[in-house]
Amino acid sequence: MKRRLKIAILSRNTRLYSTKRLVEAGMQRGHEMYVIDPLRCYMNVATDNPEIHFKGRKLDGLDAIIPRIGASVTFYATAILRQFEMIGVFTLNDSDAIVRARDKLRSLQLLSRTGIAMPVTGFAHAPDDTEDLMKLVGEAPVIIKLTEGSQGQGVVLAETRQAAESVIDAFRGLNAHFLVQRFVKEAQGADLRCFVVGDQVVAAMKRQARRGEFRANLHKGGSAQEVDLSAKERDMAIRAAKIIGLNVAGVDIIRSSQGPLILEVNSSPGLEGIEAASKKDVAGEIVAFIEKNARKRKPRNGKNGA
Repeated sequence: MKRRLKIAILSRNTRLYSTKRLVEAGMQRGHEMYVIDPLRCYMNVATDNPEIHFKGRKLDGLDAIIPRIGASVTFYATAILRQFEMIGVFTLNDSDAIVRARDKLRSLQLLSRTGIAMPVTGFAHAPDDTEDLMKLVGEAPVIIKLTEGSQGQGVVLAETRQAAESVIDAFRGLNAHFLVQRFVKEAQGADLRCFVVGDQVVAAMKRQARRGEFRANLHKGGSAQEVDLSAKERDMAIRAAKIIGLNVAGVDIIRSSQGPLILEVNSSPGLEGIEAASKKDVAGEIVAFIEKNARKRKPRNGKNGA
């Protein structure tokens, strides 16, 4: 008989599609579902009795946590997630993996070290490095990305060398960290979003940028449709998620003349676009993964509160 689980979603907004779908999928499979705003949580990090409280009461008895952590609250929300890990709650994606994925430079370095193909990418700090940095990446056009942007924000296409240097100077003036990446023109404004759960790609879609836009993100007006992945693309997505340490990930791949290239690995991929395009119950796949992997946490001092 399947055990009834207590599953909490760390989310700041109960009205978001992804949050609502996860609650719905969990309840359909017979589980107790809760939505917890991580910024409303507070904790006692004492060695002998670590605790987490929310709205005046201790959070106890949870079997699993689904983190839906926005980029702007990464620091505090991952601290709350670490606290759940300390008390033995299964976390769908652990705190270290989320921090790793949020740092675009670090995640690309990890992928590169293990031989995952990606567009030529440069990173520098001092203003006098700009000319040589451009030589490393190649001629314009180039993509310039803030290392902590999301949903296409902080991403600029510089079509000329002069434009690239101007954007780089502007980002440096803001003391922002950024990457400079070769623009893959033959992709024609399209990329692939591969939704990985555990050791399989459960859904995939091709996103196409709208006319006059180079970013294929749906939040930027792009369109999406279901896509058949090649065996190499499927394997690349699964490997990338595992390298970053994520059980659930949205892996973005671009098709180039050199074969598939990894663009990014996302730790909190949205469900609305992928479910609409693929007609797959992705939320249900996530809950099924939790059912297989959540373990009954060991009670402290012989107690297991609700």
